[in-house]
Amino acid sequence: MQIIQEYFPDLSAKQKEQFAQLLPLYQDWNSKINVISRKDMEQFYEHHVLHSLGIAKVMQFKPGTKILDVGTGGGFPGIPLAILFPETDFFLVDSIGKKIKVVNTVSEAIGLKNVRAQQIRAEELKEQFDFVVSRAVTELPVFHGWVKNKFRKQSINVLPNGILYLKGGDLTEELSPFAGKVQIFELKNYFREDFFDTKKVVYLPIK
Repeated sequence: MQIIQEYFPDLSAKQKEQFAQLLPLYQDWNSKINVISRKDMEQFYEHHVLHSLGIAKVMQFKPGTKILDVGTGGGFPGIPLAILFPETDFFLVDSIGKKIKVVNTVSEAIGLKNVRAQQIRAEELKEQFDFVVSRAVTELPVFHGWVKNKFRKQSINVLPNGILYLKGGDLTEELSPFAGKVQIFELKNYFREDFFDTKKVVYLPIK
């Protein structure tokens, strides 16, 4: 937990409690189904919670913003972001039902009122959102095809509506279709741990 408070020192008592509750909840779920890789559980707050919150270093969502988290798995990045932005609405979707069960159970256990979750593919959704977030579920051109029609026309945040995508490694070839449009934020500029040396937030505005 200390690592979260170090980089986000203005958390309320409730937020601190919610973040602290995550580890035992995910440990319990991981003993039943493989939500998170076993070796990664030792670095749970760094590799999953703080990594998810990298998006918050790039974008401070305003109250009333609607966020879609596609391929959320057990709730990342959506649940950590929902704790940090309690007045922002989060819709977490995944095609695997047991992972959505984890999301719902964890959200309820820590008292999140701003999270909905559903077993559905992004392409089937009819709603529109301000931002779509995700942790590297596929290459960005494929992901863009899934969600390009899911955006509200009017932007209420500092950055225009678009995709905020957590990715790692060399993205030169993958991002070439979006040359001149995409912005890359290096997480090593915000977090000093070695894990973040090659991690990025990729922002693609949707016009």
